[in-house]
Amino acid sequence: MKSDSVRVGMQQAPHRSLFNALGMTKEEMDRPLVGIVSSYNEIVPGHMNLDKIVEAVKLGVAMAGGTPVVVPAIAVCDGIAMGHIGMKYSLVTRDLIADSTECLATAHAFDALVMVPNCDKNVPGLLMAAARVNVPTVFVSGGPMLAGHVKGKKTSLSSMFEAVGAYEAGKMTLEDVEDFECNACPTCGSCSGMYTANSMNCLTEAIGMGLRGNGTIPAVYSQRIQLAKHAGMKVMELLEKNIRPRDILTEEAFMNALTVDMALGCSTNTMLHLPAIAHEAGVDLNLDIANNISKKTPNLCHLAPAGHTYMEELNEAGGIYAVMKELSKKGLLNLDLITATGKTVGENIENAVNKNTDVIRPIENPFSETGGIAVLKGNIAPDSCVVKRSAVVPEMLKHEGPARVFDCEEDAIAAIKGGKIVAGDVVVIRYEGPKGGPGMREMLNPTSAIAGMGLGSTVALITDGRFSGASRGASIGHVSPEAAVGGPIALIEEGDIIKIDIDANTINVDVTDEVLAQRKANWKPRQPKVTTGYLARYASMVTSANEGAILKINK
Repeated sequence: MKSDSVRVGMQQAPHRSLFNALGMTKEEMDRPLVGIVSSYNEIVPGHMNLDKIVEAVKLGVAMAGGTPVVVPAIAVCDGIAMGHIGMKYSLVTRDLIADSTECLATAHAFDALVMVPNCDKNVPGLLMAAARVNVPTVFVSGGPMLAGHVKGKKTSLSSMFEAVGAYEAGKMTLEDVEDFECNACPTCGSCSGMYTANSMNCLTEAIGMGLRGNGTIPAVYSQRIQLAKHAGMKVMELLEKNIRPRDILTEEAFMNALTVDMALGCSTNTMLHLPAIAHEAGVDLNLDIANNISKKTPNLCHLAPAGHTYMEELNEAGGIYAVMKELSKKGLLNLDLITATGKTVGENIENAVNKNTDVIRPIENPFSETGGIAVLKGNIAPDSCVVKRSAVVPEMLKHEGPARVFDCEEDAIAAIKGGKIVAGDVVVIRYEGPKGGPGMREMLNPTSAIAGMGLGSTVALITDGRFSGASRGASIGHVSPEAAVGGPIALIEEGDIIKIDIDANTINVDVTDEVLAQRKANWKPRQPKVTTGYLARYASMVTSANEGAILKINK
């Protein structure tokens, strides 16, 4: 046992004295030491229930013969952080979470881990840590929020943000907005659409690191507590069988995850997180692979914001295993891979049933023959950029219009709300990338303002920042290389014609190579926006979005 280094032998007598100080009995010290990484806090709605989940996991571990020990992980609520300096601190926490969990788990010699995350950067951060530490590990999330109800219709956080834009456009009264405010987010849990948190929790299940229902069982269901108990018990089985994260997180498993990603129509943030997790697992995940998978993977689900169904309905329809069962009908998944259930993918989904073909389309009748995410390239984004294709209206899949250029999110929002953006425009928001932000802010406020003002089917937005999973429309993010390092997005000028063809996976500015080269010769780097603290250190080490915005040591 790994924990022998802190439990067994004469040299470990001082260690045992400290376990005595914790109130541990000899019987507990004789059992495997299982770290339960708890992301509980009282500021994130998706995390306020995690104390209940953690207690259930502890019980499951103890029932199966382990000694559970709870340690903390931080988390940021992207919704609360949105639209101000707080959003600079969202993506950057992913690496803090991975680093701190690696430190805690390794320093205390845990034999196994149960990760209890829920929200946007918390899930990938803990998956990165699991790959690094590589002891038997199971994930159990806190679960999604139930959908809200406004004027007899289901709704969610994305509608709340769009309501603000509609109010600014005179299309909603203050009373209408207050109705959304009080009823859009009715329970604890990760916000109820296929946003980043739910995307990552679903992909955790698809990649094999979570048990059935991890991504879809609502936070307020008692079944979520039962799942947590089973996760605690299951990690002891994995410990006995010595099944570790890197046994599960293989290249083939990432291909499965990308396939499910395309079928679900997940958040574009998955295109940041999957490469980062793969990097920690020793797998090179090139985003070019995403388009190859998308070409052969039908989009089967249109959850909010792409459609009008929510996580609770996906759960009722059979959840992620039902989606995977549909994909398996055309041989799109590797069914022989081992998972955290102790069984193979094929064994896991053998008895899965699609119970609602309106929520999970049969593979013979998909929403589209291609996947929910597209990676584009062109002279604006030589390395790549990303769009949630499934949330783009058909008439915007191909768009051409003049660039309206802004060097920060705030200036773009002011122009949109001031009525300065008109049908046909392409809003360009730059110097918001991993280095330039720093921190690569989400652009939910501008995309929501565009949608709320009735421009969602006529205006595109491109950025070297990123988008919330709640964004919809022709929202193209992760432009790489970013403006801060002199990427071509920094060279676009007001009025340049931008041509977007999502079906052809291209994005270009209608300017000759010679003109771009001349502009590049005249371009000068900007002074960093932040020069002290964690953000400054992050900016000095972070790589481009197309590499997953991972941290590398400058040599």
